[in-house]
Amino acid sequence: MSQTLNPNGTYYAYLRKSRADRDAEAHGEGETLARHEHMLLELAGRLHITISRFYREIVSAETIQDRPAVRELLQDISNGHCDGVLVVEVERLARGDTNDQGTIAKCFKFSETPIITPAKIYDPNDEFDEEYFEFGLFMSRREYKTINRRIQRGRTASVKEGKWIASTAPYGYERVKLKEDKGYTLKILPEQAKIIRLIYDLYLNGEVQEDGSKKRLGHYLICKKLDSMGIRPANSKQWSPSSIKDILNNHTYIGKVCWGKEIQRNVFEDGKVKKIREKNSDFQIYDGLHPAIIEESVFWQVQALKEARPISPVVSNKILKNPLSGILRCGKCGSLMTRVKSSTKDNYYSLMCPNRSCSNVSAPLYLLEEKTIESLKNWLDGYHLTYENINVISLADEISIKEDALRNCETELQSLQEQKKRTYDLLEQGVYTVDIFQERLALLTDKISASEQKRLRLQNSLRQDRKTEYDMSSFIPNVRHVIEAYRNTEDASAKNELLKNVLSHIDYIKDAPNKKFQRNNANFQLDVFPKLPEYKNL
Repeated sequence: MSQTLNPNGTYYAYLRKSRADRDAEAHGEGETLARHEHMLLELAGRLHITISRFYREIVSAETIQDRPAVRELLQDISNGHCDGVLVVEVERLARGDTNDQGTIAKCFKFSETPIITPAKIYDPNDEFDEEYFEFGLFMSRREYKTINRRIQRGRTASVKEGKWIASTAPYGYERVKLKEDKGYTLKILPEQAKIIRLIYDLYLNGEVQEDGSKKRLGHYLICKKLDSMGIRPANSKQWSPSSIKDILNNHTYIGKVCWGKEIQRNVFEDGKVKKIREKNSDFQIYDGLHPAIIEESVFWQVQALKEARPISPVVSNKILKNPLSGILRCGKCGSLMTRVKSSTKDNYYSLMCPNRSCSNVSAPLYLLEEKTIESLKNWLDGYHLTYENINVISLADEISIKEDALRNCETELQSLQEQKKRTYDLLEQGVYTVDIFQERLALLTDKISASEQKRLRLQNSLRQDRKTEYDMSSFIPNVRHVIEAYRNTEDASAKNELLKNVLSHIDYIKDAPNKKFQRNNANFQLDVFPKLPEYKNL
């Protein structure tokens, strides 16, 4: 800990659980991140520094892409405003593949950000520290692979023995610890098991009708039936078709445990789409230690029915009738609004929320179109006001002047860097004394710093001017064209394409239905979300 740290600097701390930490927590050893946070605060106190921000990784993932906290940390230190990152050990930063480890090592090196641990402070510009850091990440990756292989072997062995290895139990069961053995199995929950049997019966045999006959129910109708009976699933307020589908496909209910994945693909055959379920090469089914809820004969009859169920043929010449398709969303639940025909003698079309538990009220399609264009125009008018007093020709001249100034600044900065390099050479050759060297170096460092700040100001100003020029010459005219073209066409598909060119989506909310003879009363709220241009390359 001999390295000097700036007591007034900006320091970050990164916290992440390892697999061993989660296992320890399961045995009652306390919350890991809180313990590590306390350790790093004590370390900061001993080093007389202050931690400005903690980055807590609350997800368990292997790659940088799947770890939002570490991505945010790397982005922040890349800006060059961090004097050090505190971690309990360097292995917490990366345990992914070689590319991820290289990304993290380069980020710390190029930003010249030290890594501070209770055992050592790693200077990314020190050759030995860099090698030590990279070796630590390599060993961490190797240890991770070894542990992962051991865990996978253990999980495979447990499945072959019929044990339940998932952390949660499917509906109808509860997860219980095996007596006098390691691992878990499942125990039937009688009330939920009755619902599972009912679902299979409704799908296989059907619901009794008024005339005494039985009508088989599909996934959606089974959901409605269960909801109407006041039966709720384990973790939500109502049933969904996907949850019914999963129950009907689950081998667990016939006393089996599975290893591997079952996949589904669509094939086009004889003018129809057929869904084919296939098992990966590693998919295996074993006898479980838990009791079955459904008889095997019933389960396989259901599978045969699902395979034989006819699929509607693909309609290749379908014409889009809803110009707001894929754009207008329910502002209450987020569902895409769907087009329906009214039950009145006028036979006009409305857009409604398909979520049967949502309270959003429908509205006439023609009225929604009219107000959408009106809302888009109002937004554009407000956006254009920002540039009201700007002359495009003068702006183009200003951009040209700033581009020349930036090129001159880059040339000046390159010249100063060369002078700084020659200063070191002159010191080594004995031309400069140490005092003269330090004086020249301090002068050049100040000039380089001033030149870099000037370059940054020019870059930011130039980026803003280019954004303004693009908005005025391209973006704003494009939105105006969409508004005009929309009003001059009756083709719903063309209208939809025009809107998707400039709109991300629209949120729609309506709390109360219109009174009689007031259909044209637009008593709803529309929030338009335009597709603002990306200025990354400007």
